[in-house]
Amino acid sequence: MKILVMQASPNLDGLTATMAKEALAGAQAAGAQAELVNLKKLKLGACLACDDGWGKCRRESLCIIEDDLELVRGKMAEADGIVLSTPVYFGEVAEVVKNFFDRLRRCERAGPADPRVEGRWMLGIAAAGGGGGGGPSCLVMMERYCAHMGLPIFDTMIVTRRSRDYMTAAARKAGEAFVKYIGEQRA
Repeated sequence: MKILVMQASPNLDGLTATMAKEALAGAQAAGAQAELVNLKKLKLGACLACDDGWGKCRRESLCIIEDDLELVRGKMAEADGIVLSTPVYFGEVAEVVKNFFDRLRRCERAGPADPRVEGRWMLGIAAAGGGGGGGPSCLVMMERYCAHMGLPIFDTMIVTRRSRDYMTAAARKAGEAFVKYIGEQRA
């Protein structure tokens, strides 16, 4: 079984990255082949809304921008499950996540090709480093992106700097449970 863990923070020692690493460790402990991808280290531009808003994505299920979108899309398509750990910025997912999912959903849902990532289970983590009040709205946004692309949600979790200690263990357990659940669904 393959699990793709995507983390969206530039701070590799921060709350978001820690939760991603713990979910990764939990998935590996449950026997999955798991890979961590740091979206901030990749080249992922914003949608250009080319050709009056619908360009190559609508014609060919591909984006005109030559960057790392297809690399990550391919990893998602190969995975059985996807973990997304994002910092919460102003009650929303990180900008790199918005850019990525805005372009991905156009290629996945608007074009003529069959969706490549549809049906992959998702585990969402919202890491709210401030007061934590934006966590719920961030998860709503994440769930909406997943619904647009046909990605069923296994679970979502909010972690704050105050809950970091006990949520670290919870993220590891979530990674383990995620792998177990996907395995049960395949049986």
